[in-house]
Amino acid sequence: MLSVVTADGSMESGSLIDEIVREGARRMLAAALEAEVHQYIAELAAETDGAGRRLVVRNGHHRPRTVVTAAGPVEVKAPRVNDKRVDEATGERKRFWSCSGFAWTAPRS
Repeated sequence: MLSVVTADGSMESGSLIDEIVREGARRMLAAALEAEVHQYIAELAAETDGAGRRLVVRNGHHRPRTVVTAAGPVEVKAPRVNDKRVDEATGERKRFWSCSGFAWTAPRS
């Protein structure tokens, strides 16, 4: 993306079309994450605790993060998942990891 830097050092944004493209990219990323979380929760809807409560539920959204795309940087709020299931081998709680390839959703080592 091209940007114009003025004499005083401030940057002028490209054009209206650039903003439209960035907004479209933001909406597509948000929709992809929402669909992925919806599918994950739907697949695990039958898993419940002793009281009949679901072990995997939605829990709002993470704080907004900036993702750099070909259209330029866009801010995306990823949905949160509260997964209360426990891995029997390690004793740690299981977690939702997005397959969308975003760095902030990848497991940390």
